[in-house]
Amino acid sequence: MSAAPDAALRTRVLLAFVIVYLVWGSTYLGIRVAVEAIPPALCAGLRFDVAGTLILLYALAQGHRLPQTRRDWFAIVFSGAMMLIGGNGLVTYSEQWVPSNQAALIVATGALWIAWFGTFGSRGETLRPLAIVGLLLGFAGVAVLVGGGLSARAAPPLAYAALLLAPVTWAIGSVYSRRHPVSNAPLISAAVQMLAAGLVMTALGLATGEHERLHWAPRAFFALGYLIVFGSCVAYAAYVWLVHQVTPAVLGTYAYVNPAVAVLLGWLLLGETLTPAQVVGTLIILAGVVTVTLASARRAPPVVAKSA
Repeated sequence: MSAAPDAALRTRVLLAFVIVYLVWGSTYLGIRVAVEAIPPALCAGLRFDVAGTLILLYALAQGHRLPQTRRDWFAIVFSGAMMLIGGNGLVTYSEQWVPSNQAALIVATGALWIAWFGTFGSRGETLRPLAIVGLLLGFAGVAVLVGGGLSARAAPPLAYAALLLAPVTWAIGSVYSRRHPVSNAPLISAAVQMLAAGLVMTALGLATGEHERLHWAPRAFFALGYLIVFGSCVAYAAYVWLVHQVTPAVLGTYAYVNPAVAVLLGWLLLGETLTPAQVVGTLIILAGVVTVTLASARRAPPVVAKSA
């Protein structure tokens, strides 16, 4: 009797992963283009303000309710702050200087952090020895990649520091969200997270005078529109839903598909390239991510929760 529902759930999981894999891979290019004319805090703030409003209106029209308890509000806002203000905000800041392909490759370490943080606490999932090897490989690859970027002076050290911190805060938010499920629908969670992050980022941008550097550039605002509709409304909502459907290790598989999409698009549309040292770092990172994912996925089947 459960075969049909199980098959439907697996199809939804697969579709959500395809969206996260492909759309998020293209958002690095979108951010890189958008910050050409829209300073980073305002860029992220406007993106989340508009996307959060659209998702909230849709969710309310579907009959979903806002969070009913303080615990739910805290869990949603905290995880959203980690993922959107910390994770996405730092990436947006760094891409003023760091090429989109390098940004995507460094953010790929989010899969490693998610797998590692997923071992913490009484409900932690023990990593196999092979997964630990993968973690060490991945972090070594980041050192090579960032070292190559610093040597080439592709971006200031602070931009790389922000980019290294971004996947850490994203992983914290992802694991916390999975460990503290809420009673409301995933769409409501996504909307509240975006609106909270958008208000903070917009206020930060206005307080630091970013509006004075804002100027009209058609392709930058087109990129912002793409980020709002596809990067946030579609892909982020899919990711938030997946957080509650699969294990941390399986969830992290997006991290070695996104960089491939980002590198390809950066090369095709912006002429971005990698130095030989950065290519070596890239291969080490991806080897580490794949190793962690394969080793961790053997411990549990992909789908671990019923449809929300």
